[in-house]
Amino acid sequence: MHICICTSDESKVGLLKGFPYAEERLHLFEADIYKTQEFEQPIQGCKIVFHVATPLQHTTGYKYNDTIEATINAVKKIADVCIKSGTVKRLIYTASVVAASPLKEDESGYKITMDESCWTPLHINVPYSNNYVEEYIEAKTKAEQEILKFGEEKASELEVITLGCGLVGGGGHLPYTTGSVMVLISQVINNPTQYHLLRYLEELLGKIPIVHIEDVCRAHIFCAETPLVNGRFLCSSSYISSVEMAKYYQENYPQFHLNQE
Repeated sequence: MHICICTSDESKVGLLKGFPYAEERLHLFEADIYKTQEFEQPIQGCKIVFHVATPLQHTTGYKYNDTIEATINAVKKIADVCIKSGTVKRLIYTASVVAASPLKEDESGYKITMDESCWTPLHINVPYSNNYVEEYIEAKTKAEQEILKFGEEKASELEVITLGCGLVGGGGHLPYTTGSVMVLISQVINNPTQYHLLRYLEELLGKIPIVHIEDVCRAHIFCAETPLVNGRFLCSSSYISSVEMAKYYQENYPQFHLNQE
């Protein structure tokens, strides 16, 4: 297994090195999404590539104007490298449900269902929004559309799958709390910034699609092992409101004293 990661981040590298047989089977590479040429070497010889990284903060000094350009360039470059490798048969792109909003284009409300046919309309003004989330959503939406288009055009050379994940919970093996978990527990820790992100997701998607990290891992394995799979999939186990979440916390953990808002 080849993994591209910031090798100086011991909180991540240490966990990976602790896997069984890691010393013999795991190969770590230093790679930066802003330097897509660094992905060429680790992709060589692989049969399946998981593209799980996305830039969250813009890094200056490169040809990209923002994270949107960097994200789109990365998926295109990595897809090209997969084909040029001669060995990669399938590319699995970790997408996000924020790219699959059921909001109607005419801003008249939500569609009846939310499924893989939904694409987030980028021109709509959503409550609790800010520049950061708008840029992230545009980047994830356009990058997923780009990689799916690439998969259609190069179907004979490369199978492309996108897996749009809901708000991910769990991850107890990590030595830190992930950003998605912070959003999930924002009502409990009374963090206004994270709570606004939770409400933004609710306004964008109608309710909040959530999924456990173990189910996300199983979904990626399914996409890797199942023959003749391609196209777009959504990965979420529940679809709940912020009010339902608050009531659950109040009923099961009254010691947390939730803000009555």
